[in-house]
Amino acid sequence: MFSFLRWLSAKAALVSLGLTVAVISPLALTVEVSAQETPSPSPTTPSATTSFSDVSQDYWASPFIQALAQRNVIVGFSDRTFKPEQPVTRAEFAAMIQKAFNQNSVRQLPAGGFSDVPANYWAAAAIQEAYETGFMSGYPQNRFQPNQRIAKVDAIVSLGSGLGLTASDTSAVNTYFTDASAIPSYAVEKVAAATNANLIVNYPEKKVLNPEAALTRAEAAAHLYQALVKLGQVQPLASNVPAANYIVAGTASQDTGSTPTASNSFTTLTSLIQATGLESTLQQGEYTIFAPTDAAFAALPQETLQRLQKPENKATLTRILQYHVVPGKLTASQLKTGELQTVEKRPVNVQVNTNANQITVNNAQVIQADIQANNGVIHGINQVLIPPDVSLDEKTDTTITAGRTTRGGRSYLGVAGNIGLGGDTGLGEGSFAVISKIGLTNAFSVRPSAVFGDDTVILVPITFDFASQSANPTGRQTFTISPYVGAGVAIETSDDADIGLLLTGGIDVPLGSRFTATGAVNAAFLGSTDVGLLLGIGYNF
Repeated sequence: MFSFLRWLSAKAALVSLGLTVAVISPLALTVEVSAQETPSPSPTTPSATTSFSDVSQDYWASPFIQALAQRNVIVGFSDRTFKPEQPVTRAEFAAMIQKAFNQNSVRQLPAGGFSDVPANYWAAAAIQEAYETGFMSGYPQNRFQPNQRIAKVDAIVSLGSGLGLTASDTSAVNTYFTDASAIPSYAVEKVAAATNANLIVNYPEKKVLNPEAALTRAEAAAHLYQALVKLGQVQPLASNVPAANYIVAGTASQDTGSTPTASNSFTTLTSLIQATGLESTLQQGEYTIFAPTDAAFAALPQETLQRLQKPENKATLTRILQYHVVPGKLTASQLKTGELQTVEKRPVNVQVNTNANQITVNNAQVIQADIQANNGVIHGINQVLIPPDVSLDEKTDTTITAGRTTRGGRSYLGVAGNIGLGGDTGLGEGSFAVISKIGLTNAFSVRPSAVFGDDTVILVPITFDFASQSANPTGRQTFTISPYVGAGVAIETSDDADIGLLLTGGIDVPLGSRFTATGAVNAAFLGSTDVGLLLGIGYNF
């Protein structure tokens, strides 16, 4: 049976969640401004405004445009338009590249630069940087042709070159594009590489590239956004966003975290799952895991993580991990704003912002969605989720919350059989019982029970719950046990009702996330000493 742990272990060194939203240099999608010509209207300065009068919410490229604009990566014009269908010139595209990327130089522009780019030309510095970082090249006779409209295929080649993309097999272009024959021979290899890296966005027909058509501002935003996804500087569009349907998905699917980034693997989560034995839970049915990256765990104070891994805090750690697990398989497109009940029986709050292409869980952001597993799906997040009633402070957690999980395990309600070991009441005779555990603090519980018989007895002990520990009595299989001891009162309900001291001691054995087996010896000091052995099972709440 496939387990999430096995998947995480296999992928920990390879899976990338390097798709965190980063603060990047503003990318101005500007019109050309030269010493000889001042176009109208002119671009606006970056602002918090991300609504353009000519980019409606249902415009095909709206998610690319709005997401970048919200981060002041792109701007519109002074009349509050974006002009998404306006063609982009080579100079403008160079300016976009300068603002979007921070790549190292791979060559130098010869002294004097391009013959048709004066030193005082508005985009001279951008053109030089785009050339030196390998994104763009010139034409014969040392010309750049800055005012020439850039073809879509040339923009793709530019991005592929600057990002160092290569493809050993170019047959993909014939698979993904019905007009592959129109791709110039010099561009085939870079188009194939860009396809495999999910850089290409085709609207309205996903399989029609239109390689020689002039690149529009909307297309420029879409392709630059995808390039930033490739670099791990913005998150990919959620699969439930319509614009995602126009992204040409090659062999390196963005839904599987194809960019290796060791700092964003799941090694810490894997080790914690092993330490708590949560693997057995993840093998039963389908689950959705909101998985913190190694960087998310590293953000916790080091002493906190070390303390959580101590045996006496195993139950708390288990609760934290279970708070990241939701029953059922929920892909990004199925996630809706609202609460989701976790295996921990505490809800997490999910917020889906389709306009900003963001999914948040409590205060954590999903930075890689839809990592597929055989029995569920994983969404990488950038923070560790902490249940609201769990304290990470080193001091002892003395907060009283009826029904909470203690360090010995979950609260429960169940039934049991009672084996009488001596006495005159129902406790000392063979009978059945209703049992419960109600957690009060991290270390204490109250365990009201009713043992039925000719002389029904009510047991109300307060127990000290020890931390969960591993047991291996047979030498073959290890399982978790949670001992407890306590004292309270026993109430005899017959005509001659009596109240006496109660002593109890037992062991809880978690059976997955839903049930707990329990066994306890109870001694009630009523008119006589009554002793019984309770063996039962409880449903966790």
